[in-house]
Amino acid sequence: MTREEILTFAEQYDPQPFHTDEEAAESSLFGGLVASGWHTASATMRLVVDGILEDSGAMGAVGVDELRWPNPVRPGDVLSIDVEILSKEPWREGIGVVRTRIDTVKTDGEVAQSYVGRVLYPMTGE
Repeated sequence: MTREEILTFAEQYDPQPFHTDEEAAESSLFGGLVASGWHTASATMRLVVDGILEDSGAMGAVGVDELRWPNPVRPGDVLSIDVEILSKEPWREGIGVVRTRIDTVKTDGEVAQSYVGRVLYPMTGE
């Protein structure tokens, strides 16, 4: 996550001073510029699509539960994801919902975001 990406996203979608103004961010509870949680969520979605959903047969999602941002993302942080399948269950005829916990992890190993996603897939008889 670059400084420029943080500023650009925040100026358009979440213009709070600790996301858009480095001087104001210094005196905030974060002590410096941080990415919007919604920016972190968007970056996570890209990682999920590229690493899991692309070519998976996923049919869309029906929700996100337990969205948390326990640690801020700062300029220079590199994000990755850890995924745990929590459950698989029928949703509608021929379609199942898979619940996964997705943790977005920063370079230093801290979790920046976690959530439980509910994604639809065609049922395969398992």
